[in-house]
Amino acid sequence: MSRPAIPDSQERDEAAHRHVDDPTASRPEVLGATGLIKRYGRVTAVDGADFSLREGEILAVIGDNGAGKSTLIKCLSGAVTPDGGEIRLHGERVSFADPLQARGAGIETVHQSLAVSPSLDIASNLFLGRERRKKGVLGSVFRQLDHRGMRREAAKHLDDLGVLTVQNMGQAVETLSGGQRQAVAVARAAAFGSSVVIMDEPTAALGVKESNRVLTLIEDVRDKGMPVVLISHNMPHVFQVADRIHIHRLGRRACVVTPQSHSMQDTVAIMTGALPPPGHDAA
Repeated sequence: MSRPAIPDSQERDEAAHRHVDDPTASRPEVLGATGLIKRYGRVTAVDGADFSLREGEILAVIGDNGAGKSTLIKCLSGAVTPDGGEIRLHGERVSFADPLQARGAGIETVHQSLAVSPSLDIASNLFLGRERRKKGVLGSVFRQLDHRGMRREAAKHLDDLGVLTVQNMGQAVETLSGGQRQAVAVARAAAFGSSVVIMDEPTAALGVKESNRVLTLIEDVRDKGMPVVLISHNMPHVFQVADRIHIHRLGRRACVVTPQSHSMQDTVAIMTGALPPPGHDAA
């Protein structure tokens, strides 16, 4: 027997949540996916997954280990190519061969490893892969970089996000604290992401104070109009900043809830299978 069409499951999921107090319900979709499939040999990591990120929201993506959420995000960010399904950006179907294509479309990803170069200064990290050259002959012929201009613009990007603890853009990243390094990575994503910012475990290995600062940065990015996908295992952090919570289970989206509609305990229970998703009867 063939599996029911993915749009039907999506419609059932949305219908089950019409009663939920969802402040983003009327906002247009920025990044979406329907029926995504990704297989690694005989293992199906993503099994007909749906996804929807709306304008001006923080969407948390949570799931138990092995649920397939990391592979889902890799499909959306161009790190892997799905074997089936559809990805949409601003309503248009897209396909990314690699992360560079996703970045070119305005999707910036802050990885858990940060992908910063410790020996380079802050400005050089912010413009890594997007270095600016000096104007005129110095830039076009002698290919000299505009270090002064990049440092000036880097300071503006950090200031726009309220990062006041970093003042010297010529300071090596290896001399920064974990929270400051994360701030540089977030500022880089916010500076060059024109559509979506994806953040993978941004508070992992950070202390309480630095974690709270990073969460404030995420909210600042959202408040400036950039939708954010937050992948996190830290449920208090998820409930602190998320507008909606995408619960991923067994390779697909189980449901989407909000901090207003479900408690942290119930959300974790749905994620682990102890409770059925809303609109589904227990087996």
